[in-house]
Amino acid sequence: MTQATGARPRPRLPHVTLNSDGQRHPLVNGLAIFTLVTGAVSFAFGFVVARHVLAAWIGLASLVIGFYAQLISATREQRIVIVTGLVAAFVGLMLAFSHGGLF
Repeated sequence: MTQATGARPRPRLPHVTLNSDGQRHPLVNGLAIFTLVTGAVSFAFGFVVARHVLAAWIGLASLVIGFYAQLISATREQRIVIVTGLVAAFVGLMLAFSHGGLF
């Protein structure tokens, strides 16, 4: 009966969530987002030679937290975010090591 009223149905946007199993996982979601953000920061700072110490420590922290988050993750979506952050953190850490390391 939408033809009579002239109203068009609105297109539905996809529902983005890390909790595809229907349960809440606030700790794992927080750790996953932390891993992704710090991995991206480490990746970005890894290209800057003057920031190699910062990139190395942030990358190392992201790897440690990310591996723990991967160990306790519950859904596939969480694992995708965590692994993306782990890869970025690893590349940032290795770039930082190539520019001088942790100290």
